[in-house]
Amino acid sequence: MLELVAAGSLFFPGLYLLSKRCLKQVPSLQWDEGDAVIISARLVSSIQAIMASTAGYIIATSCHDIIEDQHWLTSSYILFAVPYFVYDIYAMFMCYRHKQQVKGHEGSGVSSALLLSYLRKEFLMVLHHVVMVTVCFPVSVFWRQGKGDFFQGCMFLAELSTPSVCLGKILIQYKQQHTLLHKVNGALMLLTFFGCRILLFPYMYWAYGRHVGLPLHSVPLAIPLHYNLGAALLMAPQVYWFSLICRGAFRLFKRGAGGTPKPREVKEERERNGHASEKGYSSVEQSTK
Repeated sequence: MLELVAAGSLFFPGLYLLSKRCLKQVPSLQWDEGDAVIISARLVSSIQAIMASTAGYIIATSCHDIIEDQHWLTSSYILFAVPYFVYDIYAMFMCYRHKQQVKGHEGSGVSSALLLSYLRKEFLMVLHHVVMVTVCFPVSVFWRQGKGDFFQGCMFLAELSTPSVCLGKILIQYKQQHTLLHKVNGALMLLTFFGCRILLFPYMYWAYGRHVGLPLHSVPLAIPLHYNLGAALLMAPQVYWFSLICRGAFRLFKRGAGGTPKPREVKEERERNGHASEKGYSSVEQSTK
């Protein structure tokens, strides 16, 4: 158990440091510190998402009895991945500090004002990560007592949208919103986010209903209240982030159709350029990871 946690504690920060060093030293790239920090953070998030999604697919497709069947990968990947959320709080702060430096708001150091500003800006994402470590981790590893690996695998599949989110943030950071790649990636991100983070919850209710012989609408009344509460708390930020994504996509569509952005929208985009979470991004609207 501790070996997997230790491995994750080394793997994610180590991958971040390695990719940052390579991006700064490869002759054909030679990016500065700030660019290397941002790209490295997105890369690590994408790799973690691919690993989680792959694990989730293997687990979900291997569990024929969605309540009793177990898969060794479930608890193993949870233990390995939990350090990622601690690391990612740090990585998001480093990205935020670089953006503040680019704007001329901060020096090279770390001040209490910068930390407070970061926490205010990324409050929902930091809260999400803290809850993942302090609540979801012990519930998934200890409280479940080996039951429901299928549902845990489904939750891993939610990460399938993260690579397109990370690519979108990179394209926005380097002002590539006008490219075909940005539009195609945006459409892919909308589909994967909606399918893997919004429809995921009614799908799990439907799967449980099919297992016990209940229609979908009867499942919430047939399971304990705290299950419904937990699902609602997990789904609420996903709906919020998806609404921000849709707003950004709608504005991008309007511009593509010949609409002219208002000065206020241009200002918002410049202020929030590239600032979005791994859970959602928008070309003109801030979203948190």
